[in-house]
Amino acid sequence: MDTKELLKKVRKIEIKTRRLSDHIFGGEYHSTFKGRGMTFSEVRQYQFGDDVRSIDWNVTARYNEPFVKVFEEERELTMMLMVDVSGSELFGTTNSFKKDIITEISATLAFSALQNNDKIGLLLFTDEIELFIPPKKGKSHVLRIIRELLEFSPKSNKTNIGEALKYLTNVMKKKAIVFVLSDFMAADYKQTLRITGKKHDVTGIRIYDEKEEHIPNLGVVQMLDSETGSVKLVNTQSKNVRKTYGEYYRNRVDYFKDTFNKSGCGVLDCRVDESYVKKLLGYFKRRG
Repeated sequence: MDTKELLKKVRKIEIKTRRLSDHIFGGEYHSTFKGRGMTFSEVRQYQFGDDVRSIDWNVTARYNEPFVKVFEEERELTMMLMVDVSGSELFGTTNSFKKDIITEISATLAFSALQNNDKIGLLLFTDEIELFIPPKKGKSHVLRIIRELLEFSPKSNKTNIGEALKYLTNVMKKKAIVFVLSDFMAADYKQTLRITGKKHDVTGIRIYDEKEEHIPNLGVVQMLDSETGSVKLVNTQSKNVRKTYGEYYRNRVDYFKDTFNKSGCGVLDCRVDESYVKKLLGYFKRRG
């Protein structure tokens, strides 16, 4: 992708997702994800109706009239976007690949955080850590994140969610809002997620295509495993083949939901041909 085409794509995503975050998600994001608590702001003269428990007795004694301490929410938060860039994210049977929807959702979340003056970071992973961008503020930083989501070429096609979560836990010392965006066609991350969920506010967003849920009867066809690169002849006429695949797929989905729920983390499903706007807004409102 040349620079001109990349900038055009970045601008297109910015216009679409910035509008959503400004008009829809900004307020919901703010009310859903609270600051770390209350922090001291200033001392002012007592006014009728003030809570007497907030009186600053030292200042009151010094000036011989009542003064109160004023506190405000310590609003600054950190959002981390953990994005699966393995080979399976390039699957899609409608107008969009899973990767396209992941990019749009990530951009929308990033602009929502930007609107609230929060820091945003990015972690791209496969079965290894492909890229880590430390959290920072600012529009130019968000645009860099979008550029990486659009053009980054991973070294691996495989997936290891557990390793990505372990890396995040080690590198992020303070509590963060974490969104993990993947199709979650993986396992063996239960223990790692439990540890991560105790430290951070984690939400798993599963992006999927309805054609992945089952194999249609198409006869004997060649199928490519996008994560291993192997090509196999599969007899889709076989009921046993279709049943085995269906069970495998459902087991992965059940593992995702069960693992995230039991770890105290949020769960959100988003099909590529559905409105992720409604899904995100509904999730924010339920949490708020």
